[in-house]
Amino acid sequence: MTGSTSMDVKKGSQTGSQGSQEAAPPWRALWVLALGLAMIVLDSSIVNVSIPSIIAAIHINLAQAQWVTALYSIVLAALLLPSGRLGDMIGRKWILQVGTVIFVLGSVFAASASSGTLLLLARLVQGIGGSLVMPSTLSTVSATFRGRHRATAFGIWGAVMSSAAAVGPFLGGVFTSTIGWRWIFLVNLPLGLIVLVTSAVFVPETKSAPRQAGDRWGMLADWKGILLSALGSALVVFALIEGQTYGWWHPRAALELGPLHWSVSAPLSPVPVSLILGLALLAAFALTELVRARRGRLVILDVSMFAIGTFGWGNLTAAIVNAGQFAVMFILPLYLINARGLSPLGAGSILGVMALGSVVSGGLARVVSARLGAGGTVQTGLLMEIVGVALSILLMRGSVPVWPMALTLIIYGAGLGFASAQLTSLVLSGVPVAQSGQASATQSTIRQWGTALGAAVSGSVLSLALSLVLPRHLTALKGISARMADGLVRSVQSSAGNAIVGLRAEGTRGRLGALGPQVTKALTAGFTQGAQWAMGFAVLLLLLGLVASVLVRRAASKAGADKV
Repeated sequence: MTGSTSMDVKKGSQTGSQGSQEAAPPWRALWVLALGLAMIVLDSSIVNVSIPSIIAAIHINLAQAQWVTALYSIVLAALLLPSGRLGDMIGRKWILQVGTVIFVLGSVFAASASSGTLLLLARLVQGIGGSLVMPSTLSTVSATFRGRHRATAFGIWGAVMSSAAAVGPFLGGVFTSTIGWRWIFLVNLPLGLIVLVTSAVFVPETKSAPRQAGDRWGMLADWKGILLSALGSALVVFALIEGQTYGWWHPRAALELGPLHWSVSAPLSPVPVSLILGLALLAAFALTELVRARRGRLVILDVSMFAIGTFGWGNLTAAIVNAGQFAVMFILPLYLINARGLSPLGAGSILGVMALGSVVSGGLARVVSARLGAGGTVQTGLLMEIVGVALSILLMRGSVPVWPMALTLIIYGAGLGFASAQLTSLVLSGVPVAQSGQASATQSTIRQWGTALGAAVSGSVLSLALSLVLPRHLTALKGISARMADGLVRSVQSSAGNAIVGLRAEGTRGRLGALGPQVTKALTAGFTQGAQWAMGFAVLLLLLGLVASVLVRRAASKAGADKV
């Protein structure tokens, strides 16, 4: 038998079914956990709009700037599984508090960074802290909320998660435009202190009861599993995030990472090597865990959980849906800033309205779930997301004011609130409470993979679309040679449209002279069309997620988990 046979225990209380029914739900603890989650999710989206200011302030190069955003996600994904299992074994509240301290220290370090190397080191520390906090919040919710209160708790948790991701670009724009980019990190100091103090008072300690003496730290014996899962996850996420930068097959740029140097003249890009090696390590990890489990040893991931219909199909659905959702979040800021000429603050304000819809729907999730079931609520949310994105695509035209898009994003945000929360609830519905930490960490890891996949796919679709549509817009102009058009296309592709902003600012004073405004208009039209293609692909991913959610709903119905 594995650690899955152990019971879940709460400090100072009993965890029998009768005791859990009589105990009042710890709502104050839920808000503390939600704040901890918001702090971690916020940091994955708040940085993007501040990158130009960071480059100018501490003089980092483009490669370092890309790693500022990527490193946090890679480290987070790499350590979620062992962190979640660690919370199961030694206490989820304790891991939450340790993670919060590490994350806050990393944030202060990042805010005071004077070079690219120091900032990247700080982001690594933040990723370590975030990997401890994120699974601890979800597994504690799963362990402490049962029965009719469970859907409400997951609804709030999911609403906070999607809202924090949506608010991130807005806050990043506000801080960068007013008090400075360093506050995108310093804001974590008061948030972390609040989480640390209130968790000590309101959050109950939960953990899995050890089967025998020594089990509490026995997971460290599975050092091969820890190493394989961490390296495998890191390599897969790196490949998905950086495919567009370094090339999916042939090298597009040189990779320099410490002593590692991968030349642009190499016959193969580092991306496919990283992806294949990462998948091989993850396959070895799964095999290692199966062998250890059969021998009765502790594991950091009980692979047999994937035989639970809601957990297996639910995680697949979550990965696809997260890919579609992040594709939307990746493309829209580029469109609003580069094609519509909005400032980071303006773009963040438009995107921030998603949080409004998400908060409202998250609060209504239990009511809707009582009528439609958890599976029906997920499908309703996904349909709303699809409608919201489809309407946004129709509004992506220069002749249409930008503000109506805020209305479509409210619809999209409301769909996020319904789908994310109840999908999380369904995924964990059939998992024993004692395994909630590793199950929560697994779901968070797979969501991270989906997020990376969404960024990779949407970026590739955008690049491909631009290579097809931009030449047609440019060749229609007189005075533009084929060589000049090719250079402009490559410039817009490599900068993800940011080159248009520079040309727009130059007007007729740039190197293109009187042709400047015409070229800018042509590039803007082409970029808008390319962004529509990429958003269309996001719709396709959400449709695939909707189809997969049917399988989750069937599994939930069979298990009797689709009712509140």
